[in-house]
Amino acid sequence: MTSLLAVTVLGFFLGMRHAADPDHVIAVTTIVSRHGSPARAAVVGLLWGVGHTLTILVVGAGIVLVGWVIPPRVGLSLEFSVGVMLTVLGILNLRAGLRAARAAASRVHTHAHAHGDYIHTHPHRHRPEAHPHRAEDTPLARLDRMLGGLRLYDVLRPLVVGIVHGLAGSAAVALLVLTAIGTSGWAVAYLLLFGLGTIVGMMLITVGIAWPLAGLTPRFANLPRRLQLASGVISLIAGLAISYQIGVVDGLFGAAPTWTPK
Repeated sequence: MTSLLAVTVLGFFLGMRHAADPDHVIAVTTIVSRHGSPARAAVVGLLWGVGHTLTILVVGAGIVLVGWVIPPRVGLSLEFSVGVMLTVLGILNLRAGLRAARAAASRVHTHAHAHGDYIHTHPHRHRPEAHPHRAEDTPLARLDRMLGGLRLYDVLRPLVVGIVHGLAGSAAVALLVLTAIGTSGWAVAYLLLFGLGTIVGMMLITVGIAWPLAGLTPRFANLPRRLQLASGVISLIAGLAISYQIGVVDGLFGAAPTWTPK
């Protein structure tokens, strides 16, 4: 009993480590680079972790409790979807970054100015007058709208990304648990703690990415755009590499695919 409890609790810390897998970090970085606020970054991490945990629980419980068997081609297809998703995220970030670069090519300058009783400084231009935010968009107003201001698309994107990553990795996690624990009840408890650890780990990662970005942005106005472009390039390269590995090397598009959950 004591050893089973220890293994189950260990699942929480393994979930935190699992959140730091390179493909996970690349995926959330492409999303976080669009939101400079650490608070919003934490929401992104939370949503990614929830999506990931949902599929870990559903698919993992199916394997542990019902005895689902995942055919190699299905398993490879799920992992291939991660490569496709990273490729799409990379393209979207590159497109947004290039659009921002074209907008920044217009004349921009910086000086202190006021919005009501709130005075601050950021890059903007005149003739025509253009600011990167509305006049009422001050820190206090943003705090009030922190969650409500997230558009449905911004909410769904990290959730869907987490679900896709969960589908690709849930079989490996569940099979590992089934081998190590063997008892269905403890195995499900392990999956729950593993998912919770993944949520906490991803929230820490996203805040860790956004916090220094938020502090440096006032001094380096082009930093968010450069991070967006860099994350887009990395995500695109990683996505194409994973897609090639799964589709060609591992034989997804061949006659006899080989797949080992990992």
